[in-house]
Amino acid sequence: MSTQLHQPARRRRVWARVTLALTAAAVMTLTGLPGLQEAEAAKPPNVKPIRCDEKFLGRKVPATPANSGPPDGLPYDAWPNDENYTYDNPAKAYDGVLPPTDAQRAAAGTDYRAWQRKYNRTKNPADKVMEIYARYNKQYASGYKDFKRFLDVRYIGAYGNPYRGDAFEARMVKKYNMVGPDWWCQDVIEYTDPETGEKRYRVVDAHHRPSERKVEIKSNGKIEDDQLKADRQIAKEKPKSTFRYLTGANTEQSTKDKIKQFDDDLKRDRGTARTQAGVNERRSNAIERTQKPTSYTNFDKRFNPDPAKGGRGPIIDQALRSGKTIEEARRLQAIYNQNNSGGYFNRGPGGIDFSTLEINYVGTPVKGKGLDYSMKADYVKNPDENPGYGGDAKLQLASDAFFTWLALTPDKFWVNLNPIRPDVIMDPEFAKTDAGRVLLEADLTLKHDYADSMNPDKYERGEQFWREVPRTPEGMPCLPIIRQWITPQPAKVREQDGGIYILDAPLKVNMEVPTGPDVPANSCELTEAQTDQAETLIRTMIQPELERRVNDEASYADLRRVYSSRVAAEYVRRQDAVEQTDFRGIINSNDVKRWPLKGENKDWDKKTVYDKYVDSFRNGDYEFERVYDGKVWILSMGGVDFSKAPKRDIGRTQFNSQYGGLDRTTRTSVQTEVTYQGSETAYLGGSAADQPTTPENPTPTPTPTAPDDPKPTGSSSAPAPDPSGSGGDATTPPGKDPQGDLADTGSDTPVGLIALAAAALAAAGGALTWWMRRRRATGS
Repeated sequence: MSTQLHQPARRRRVWARVTLALTAAAVMTLTGLPGLQEAEAAKPPNVKPIRCDEKFLGRKVPATPANSGPPDGLPYDAWPNDENYTYDNPAKAYDGVLPPTDAQRAAAGTDYRAWQRKYNRTKNPADKVMEIYARYNKQYASGYKDFKRFLDVRYIGAYGNPYRGDAFEARMVKKYNMVGPDWWCQDVIEYTDPETGEKRYRVVDAHHRPSERKVEIKSNGKIEDDQLKADRQIAKEKPKSTFRYLTGANTEQSTKDKIKQFDDDLKRDRGTARTQAGVNERRSNAIERTQKPTSYTNFDKRFNPDPAKGGRGPIIDQALRSGKTIEEARRLQAIYNQNNSGGYFNRGPGGIDFSTLEINYVGTPVKGKGLDYSMKADYVKNPDENPGYGGDAKLQLASDAFFTWLALTPDKFWVNLNPIRPDVIMDPEFAKTDAGRVLLEADLTLKHDYADSMNPDKYERGEQFWREVPRTPEGMPCLPIIRQWITPQPAKVREQDGGIYILDAPLKVNMEVPTGPDVPANSCELTEAQTDQAETLIRTMIQPELERRVNDEASYADLRRVYSSRVAAEYVRRQDAVEQTDFRGIINSNDVKRWPLKGENKDWDKKTVYDKYVDSFRNGDYEFERVYDGKVWILSMGGVDFSKAPKRDIGRTQFNSQYGGLDRTTRTSVQTEVTYQGSETAYLGGSAADQPTTPENPTPTPTPTAPDDPKPTGSSSAPAPDPSGSGGDATTPPGKDPQGDLADTGSDTPVGLIALAAAALAAAGGALTWWMRRRRATGS
């Protein structure tokens, strides 16, 4: 295989697919799109049509089969996603190249072909890096100043696009028998621009010339607007033309909608009920082969127990591509779209809703072999207008939480918001981690939501609630102090194939009337019967709403994310208790220095959250007026315990019937992004594999992977820790109960305040109380 970035034939396919030709040196900045070369717009593309069988089968089939071409009976025809195909992208082995220094840029120059020739002689990866720097220099003046995006879009993507696109196109040609003398690939269709009157050209992937049936083949799930615009004009000028769009991944809803509108318009104009333009979604998994890694290959440290090593996988790629903000995500989505002709970037970096990212699988850890894992996330409906973002931070949170749950003993997994206990907010080591921060902030959110859920100005539920609450002798609405806290419900899991599938990890909202010295004084008094009445009312009307929010709403997404990591970590604990793994030195070490608070939260302080809670407790979250018994009342309304992670292992029959194909999807997701069956959910995995040994004194500097202060992962003689205790040696591995429950996380013995407040959603004062003042109603 040639090491050139653009082979002539492949380069033509990449850049001649749309009506306006783009040049390979198109301008790009992080604030705009590559510029169109208008002077080239009216010239025929430098593409030579070829018979599809000759192109992809290497031979000519004598006659066109009668059943050739994709079916047009259905406007949308999903296909099971259990088929894989591979393609080579040697450029991917250089995805960890660092930005060049000024000296390296000067040494590289702009003659990348000279460095290319040198690399072909020496096979020294450092020479390939200098070729990359020379290419960067050559395009720098045109606007490619962000080296990270240049490397990903204009080097790695430029290699991968034609290979991935051709590999998928070859599959579709064979699948649909688009062979014989009637089917032509890369066929050029001439049409007239209705706005300018100029000649334009549309390059069609596969064209049945006798019937004028045109097939666009996309390995991703998006058809470009300029392609659809050209097809609409071709349909007017050539009324026999019909159009099929083959997609190899989850098709964007916006693309489906546009093609349906195109089809409806043609049916109306042509007076027919037969499909004129339709989608055939043929989800197939494109597995990229990067060939032999080099010292310039990016190995990401997340989910890897050894700080000197790293792993790879599609989740890493997508997370690093995503923007940090919605504004940056929109800019990046436009840039990647303009450089995605072969579908290499699938739906683009904005195609995944990273706010829903959670771990759903971990393999069995084997000492010295790293850890396979898979994440799942929803697709966004319209990634161009509302792209997903924040993937790097969300993946980092899931990974850091995973290690936090391993490193700290379970007796530390609590938080506590009590207005009279500022001394006991959370464990000091837990407070140094983002997992601890997420739990404490979720606790505060729960307390705000408790008040919000009973607001009569917003919800009919709230109006009904306040009509039914107990009254004091003078008619004052009165509620007892209520503690709320969040605990895990049993997670639904399946152990098989050398790993654990996390199928569902729901959370539970608990409520009770607390007693004891840590309970704040109430502003009104109730009898025991009235207290029971109020507690029943809260459990039936408010608690279900809070539980829905905790399990569904975006404000608790980080909590759900770290809890899924909690389930995965407990599985690793359990496996390490049976046989030593690379995680042995981390488990129960109570050392979280490798996973501290990060990014915008690096200076986070638990006291800040506590102060917000106290202000809410004292001053209320909202106030409203209601008339009860002829008087106007002005009412003002203002932890999380993960010490256990109960799990229930479902049987094979239930797993196969309810989650059929998930095992294949998960295994494949370690290599490439996969859409599970007909869902709108992406599965992306990774493997915490060892990186290649770095050669001595490499120039340029290879990609770094080790942290500043790497710690050993423990000696081979360390005893196996108890996966469910608070430290110490395990003499026997944890077992399952007769119903298949995995070992619980955490001790059943309460520790200190945890027994009363912290273990209960860290929440003695989690109550959200209220203050009422009364004033006379007019005329009373």
